[in-house]
Amino acid sequence: MNRNEIWRSYGTDYTEMTKRLLRQAGLAEMIPSGASRIAIKPNLVTPSPASFGGTTHPEVVAGIIEYLQEHGYRDIVIAEGSWVGDRTAEAFEYCGYRELADKYHVRLIDTQKEGSFTVECGGEKIRICECVRSWDYLINVPVLKGHCQTHITCALKNLKGLIPNAEKRSFHTRGLHRPIACLNRCIRQDFIVIDHICGDLDFEEGGNPVVRNCVCAAADPVLADAFVCSLLRYDVSDVPYIQMAEELGVGSADLSSLRLITCEGESYEDLPAERRLLDVSYAVDESDSCSACYGTLIPALERLKAEGLLDSLHETISIGQGHRGKTGTLGVGNCTSKFSFCIKGCPPDEEEIYQGLRKYLSGVR
Repeated sequence: MNRNEIWRSYGTDYTEMTKRLLRQAGLAEMIPSGASRIAIKPNLVTPSPASFGGTTHPEVVAGIIEYLQEHGYRDIVIAEGSWVGDRTAEAFEYCGYRELADKYHVRLIDTQKEGSFTVECGGEKIRICECVRSWDYLINVPVLKGHCQTHITCALKNLKGLIPNAEKRSFHTRGLHRPIACLNRCIRQDFIVIDHICGDLDFEEGGNPVVRNCVCAAADPVLADAFVCSLLRYDVSDVPYIQMAEELGVGSADLSSLRLITCEGESYEDLPAERRLLDVSYAVDESDSCSACYGTLIPALERLKAEGLLDSLHETISIGQGHRGKTGTLGVGNCTSKFSFCIKGCPPDEEEIYQGLRKYLSGVR
């Protein structure tokens, strides 16, 4: 498989179609040694089922493990850290990865419990989880989906699960894009298996899955993310970390050189163009907010909008670390604790935000 190629497989037996995809892409020939220590990095942002559109299907990871074990690889780990506000241990359990690890005798690494070390790449100092030092080959298994702050998330952003929670918060205070690009200069992903089965096209945590029953393989994470932009009708320039990563030598965003190969199944990539996010974002004053906090606010606003209550909101809702220590009228999250009306939590959940804003809008203080 060449770096300018993306291979696709369609079907409903996700384990078998993943194995077929890896056989045809020739993954085993790309791994340097049979003694290589291999890490698999899924996306388990929250403890929610893959069918919800936010997390990597365990069947896809099962297909990767079966393929590797059939080719003699035995030193395999699954490493992940959920977003700030959720516990990876719960995601491992709820998303079926504890059962997966027991079945295939692979080890789970909860990066939220890992120590870290600091590296400097592209002018950014980044803390990385200690486990990254312990493997030779990284297979990244992101979900192709939208994101309420960066428009898309796939191969490049998925590496955030390999940094401590405090560093995730720091990424948001630094603007997300440059740190994400530099992180990918620090950590090399050797192969990418993209879960394009039913990702949510708006929100990282899922909730509105769009079924495509597809698994993709790529060797270049920058090209993979540029391809995702094209599918979701964004320009690459709409997601600045892609071009930043290209400039750092992580890969190429040149879609004119892309060779798209469909292994089997019917290709149908006409994804919906609507964006639920745009309907309510005007009500938010977001400044360096963590994805978990912002991601739970938007669905709460949608519920209020559907009930006709959002029209009575005459001030913006402040959210994010950029508001820390400041005063104002209406805020969400602990960073806005000095605001006159604050829905506290780090992050508060969707129901808390919804009920809190309903209380505010009803005039009850």
